[in-house]
Amino acid sequence: MANSPHGGILKDLYIRDEPLKATLQAEAETLPHVVLTERQLCDLELILNGGFSPLQGFHTQAEYTSVVTTSRLPSGALWTIPIYLDINRAHLDTLGAVPGSRLTLRDPRDDQPLAIITISDIYTVDRTQEALQVYGTTDEAHPAVHYLRHNTRDTLVGGDVQAVNAPQHYDYVAIRRSPNEVRQLFKKLNWTRVVAFQTRNPMHRAHRELTVRAARMRHANVLIQPVVGLTKPGDIDHFTRVRVYQAIMPKYPNGMAQLSLLPLAMRMGGPREAVWHAIIRKNFGATHFIVGRDHAGPGSNSQGVDFYGPYEAQDLVLKYRDELDIEVVPFQMLTYLPDTDEYQPINEVAEGVKTLNISGTELRRRLKTGAPIPEWFSYPEVVRILREANPPRDHQGFTVFLTGLHASGKESIARALQVALNQEGGRSVSLLLGETIRQELSSELGYTKRERDINVARIGFVAAELTRSGAACIAAPIAPYNEARQQVRKQVARAGGFYLVHVATPLEACIKNDRAGVYARAIAGDIKGFTGIDDVYEAPSNADLVADVTKTSISQIVHEIILLLERDGYIGDR
Repeated sequence: MANSPHGGILKDLYIRDEPLKATLQAEAETLPHVVLTERQLCDLELILNGGFSPLQGFHTQAEYTSVVTTSRLPSGALWTIPIYLDINRAHLDTLGAVPGSRLTLRDPRDDQPLAIITISDIYTVDRTQEALQVYGTTDEAHPAVHYLRHNTRDTLVGGDVQAVNAPQHYDYVAIRRSPNEVRQLFKKLNWTRVVAFQTRNPMHRAHRELTVRAARMRHANVLIQPVVGLTKPGDIDHFTRVRVYQAIMPKYPNGMAQLSLLPLAMRMGGPREAVWHAIIRKNFGATHFIVGRDHAGPGSNSQGVDFYGPYEAQDLVLKYRDELDIEVVPFQMLTYLPDTDEYQPINEVAEGVKTLNISGTELRRRLKTGAPIPEWFSYPEVVRILREANPPRDHQGFTVFLTGLHASGKESIARALQVALNQEGGRSVSLLLGETIRQELSSELGYTKRERDINVARIGFVAAELTRSGAACIAAPIAPYNEARQQVRKQVARAGGFYLVHVATPLEACIKNDRAGVYARAIAGDIKGFTGIDDVYEAPSNADLVADVTKTSISQIVHEIILLLERDGYIGDR
């Protein structure tokens, strides 16, 4: 096993020669360019800084085929995850890209040129075979398979890259270290044996205990290296997680551990990904790597069965242990023994001994409801950070989205609901009426389907931002089209609660209630494309509440909305 913290020869691609760097900078500004996706940005950063050594660029077709089918590069070097630059063929054609062409790769955040790729080949692949051979499934419940099917562009471009600029980060700069910087840190600290621990979740007492045990068993120091690139959809944001890691670092004995961030785009590829992680940690200079239960596993498939066995990842990494030149430290899940106030590997606990554990689902429930989280499970400092990022429902924002025909009564319901929520107190309440939005945000828009969809999308954006800030938002546009409403639901639901209320007052009653005479003008043909007359209204099939003001009073409808909010914990005791 490797005993040197240098992890073998590593060469990053950054240019130290200033005249050459200036020449590449000038060339990058003249070349056709591609704006990278978030995943491509993560991959490129690790190609450039040596984290993906021995890669010198994005996979060519020969490299891609070899990795997918054999888990090796054509040179024979172990490499288990394909790293490719996917671009739509139509876009490549507009760029005039052919083998031998050079393209500038730009940062999607600030448009800065990061690298120049010299195209070796342009090719297409069988996505089904990639899914089966790399991830072992075609089930789109697997995030990598879903990404492959819905986010990957139709054509792949392979070739070596030349660095122009390093990606610019503004968060946690002091602990964003390249492989060479991490190696230099080990050298400065006189660390010769380093066990690396990867995490994409907050750390609790069990994780601290696990890493200390690993260090003790291997007479090593600990590198905590959390992923701050792409992780599993729905994971806690990296800002919250890094604050947790910073809070837990003082819990280690002085001088035992260091924290350094990894800008990796995970694929959640289980066994193959675990091998990939081990290669990356060797490049960062670690001599040991912890592989725990279901390492890099995405959870359950669409039938509710785990994609990978709990220790498949450990088995595959151990298979390649000599070739990896990094010692694998396999670990069972730890469980808490209340009688002795200690953590033990679950396979070492004698039968009949009382154990305690809190699952991820139970932790999320306790955070949502404000239920206590015991100190045996996590440190108070960690719990405080998690509670700040995951406030209970009665401190979260929500949107009530009322949709219905003109003069259906939705505006009256919205105003009455605003009064009721202001009376309830506890959060700010914003009212987005259809006519107000038309005047203030969408005055340049007409009433074609496309323009109506743009108007509803703007309402959705504002509603999502208000919801994210913890406010109550009441929106009351006509919003006649189902697809646009669904997009708003998805957008807002990522920020907090969303309730769709269909004000299903019949057209005849709406016409009767229309004091401005707009329906009469539409019927006479003076207004074209008017919803309910000569343009369709697609009644929602998934409304949380259906109301009709000809059958139910405004106050009763508002009460029923309040009951929905109370049921889900958004209002009530604070």
